[in-house]
Amino acid sequence: MPTVEIIDGPKVVSQPEIHYVGLLVITPFRGMLAVRDKLIAELHERNLPEAGPTFHRLNAIDMNGDMDMEAGGVEPHQGEAALPAGSYATLTHVDHARQANKLLLGWTGANGRGLGRGNDPAGDRFGCRYEAFLTDPRTERGKTTWRVQLTIRLADAQ
Repeated sequence: MPTVEIIDGPKVVSQPEIHYVGLLVITPFRGMLAVRDKLIAELHERNLPEAGPTFHRLNAIDMNGDMDMEAGGVEPHQGEAALPAGSYATLTHVDHARQANKLLLGWTGANGRGLGRGNDPAGDRFGCRYEAFLTDPRTERGKTTWRVQLTIRLADAQ
């Protein structure tokens, strides 16, 4: 099994509300990352003034069906959507996103922190769960070298 490289965390952080411009889609789990990459490229083509990294937000997860997801870019003056303020569990990693997700989910449980999520017909719905790309995909094409900050809102932040 591949080993994820953890750069920072896991830890709990307090985060203010962050406005962004996003592109929302419903897409099958299989092929989701190709869709994510196209959406991020489309955001970059719009030449929005960036105030932070682009990110991939997972609103509802159904690994056997469709994913409710979006790609976004922080844009405090134009962003109509917002990542909510609150307490978040976070870690920064390189490569092996699935292992990083398992590690963060396990860490929150082991530390008695519930996640802000619930079930609905669309799947496992999160109050806020996203991966911010600290490495700019426009300048570094090798996805296995990207630094990614995984962040999940905690239940006590609701």
